[in-house]
Amino acid sequence: MASLVGYASSDEGCEEGPPRFPAPMAVIAAPEVSVAMSTQLAQIDMVTREAQGPSNPFKPDDGNALKRKNVPTGRAEEIALSDAIFNAHHRTFQSMGYAQDPSKMGAFVGDQAKAIALGGRDSLQARPNKAETRRVKRQKRGDAGIVDGEGAYRGPWAKFEEQAHTYDYEAVPGEELGSDEEYVEDEIEAAQLGPAGRSGTDYQDDIENTETTEFHGSEQYDYQGRTYMHVPQDLDIDLSKEPGSQKNYHPKKIVHTWKSHTKAITSLNFLPGSGHLLLSASADAKIKIWDVYHSRELLRTYSGHNKAVTSVDFIPSGAQFVSAAYDHQIKLWDTEYGKCVSRFSVPRVANVIKVNPSAPHEFLAGMSDNRILQYDTRSGEMAQDYDHHTKAVNTITFCDENRRFITTSDDKSLRAWEYNIPVPIKFIAEPEMFALTRASPHPSGKYVLFQSGDNQIVVYASTDRFRQNRKKNYRGHNTAGNAIDVAVSPDGGMVMSGDSGGYVCFWDFKTCKMWHKIKASDGPLVRAQWHPQETSKVVTGGVDGLIKYWD
Repeated sequence: MASLVGYASSDEGCEEGPPRFPAPMAVIAAPEVSVAMSTQLAQIDMVTREAQGPSNPFKPDDGNALKRKNVPTGRAEEIALSDAIFNAHHRTFQSMGYAQDPSKMGAFVGDQAKAIALGGRDSLQARPNKAETRRVKRQKRGDAGIVDGEGAYRGPWAKFEEQAHTYDYEAVPGEELGSDEEYVEDEIEAAQLGPAGRSGTDYQDDIENTETTEFHGSEQYDYQGRTYMHVPQDLDIDLSKEPGSQKNYHPKKIVHTWKSHTKAITSLNFLPGSGHLLLSASADAKIKIWDVYHSRELLRTYSGHNKAVTSVDFIPSGAQFVSAAYDHQIKLWDTEYGKCVSRFSVPRVANVIKVNPSAPHEFLAGMSDNRILQYDTRSGEMAQDYDHHTKAVNTITFCDENRRFITTSDDKSLRAWEYNIPVPIKFIAEPEMFALTRASPHPSGKYVLFQSGDNQIVVYASTDRFRQNRKKNYRGHNTAGNAIDVAVSPDGGMVMSGDSGGYVCFWDFKTCKMWHKIKASDGPLVRAQWHPQETSKVVTGGVDGLIKYWD
């Protein structure tokens, strides 16, 4: 208010004279305030205020604030304990339910009653020592001709006459087992039966007269007493000429469909030379032969395998053929009358069968156990064993006038062998290689074409060096995941292959250009072969069991 002193109203008379100003004052922006009393009052309020909120779970009950905790739940004292002793205590607690208390001498944690009953022994001390254990005698293996009863065959499963000391405990109802314990049921004594005859355990690899055949044709003999093996002469084509003497072309339309198999086709083979008969094998364990000309009917069925047939191959004359199946059997059949001539029991499944053209009485079998077995049909015995692959064998191809052969396997390698010598002369395994699943030799004898697992057909030389021809590869089809056939035309000018989409594809051998692609099946087309005498006729087979003839 002091600033208003000397203020005069305009109504008052104005007196002349010098102007009057108020006296200056000091203004303190932040005056000093004594906080000692307020601080003391706040401290007294905090001390006398009752505790609010949840209690501290980690605060000791005795009120000793100087006791420090080194773990979230309190304080843990360190004890020098080796890993071996700790593991022994842990195993003891898991198996017996108790363990020694490391903080107190002679004390136990866990099941006190069991600890007292067993004297506090741990899992190591509970084992019997050498003094308690004596060597016991093993029971006899028994007689293989006795199935049950006294003297029955036990083999490698024979027990000891007197079992050593064991530590088995009876299970208490409702008690939980340890991590290394399990319930063991009491053994039930077998009924005492009389000794069975020795015929009960006689294993027979093959039983006579299990193979059967059935003729389906309209007539088995013609007017001169000849069977279907006779090459027909009443056709407009000469079936006795040399295969490959005419130029081949790709087919354009379907001519005929054979339907008799109920499962996937696994093999298709024309009769060598003339090609007037077609031999087919299927996963339905049946092998059938068909007439390619005239009425194109089913002629005969060969039944002898009880599982899917994997491979079939003719001998050069066509009078006999060899078949292999998943039943671990290889059989030699008579083509004309359907009689099984020989049987061979093999240890594993034969994936591929190839007859030696220069020695028709011998054949090679590529097995699923990495081996290649050579058999002689005259003696019925194995003549050679080629054992260098590390996985199942896929293909066998003869070359160099049948003095050598090439094999491929799932181990992504290619090996070349001298016939009758079980040591490979060439081994090829490139990092970029895929498994080669099917093979077809070129008619010139210089190359072998392989179906590769990366959707292409690769070419290798069948001469001394066995090198890959990297300028030749055929693409444009899909084969990954399926073992699909590859075939070369008799004149060597065209390459044919199936496809997982049901197509049959044709390429030019020299230029590697795809010429044609035909939709031949709804499912994967796995088998395809050229006719040895016709110019543009091929046969295909798929997983639907249908065999189609194209021209």
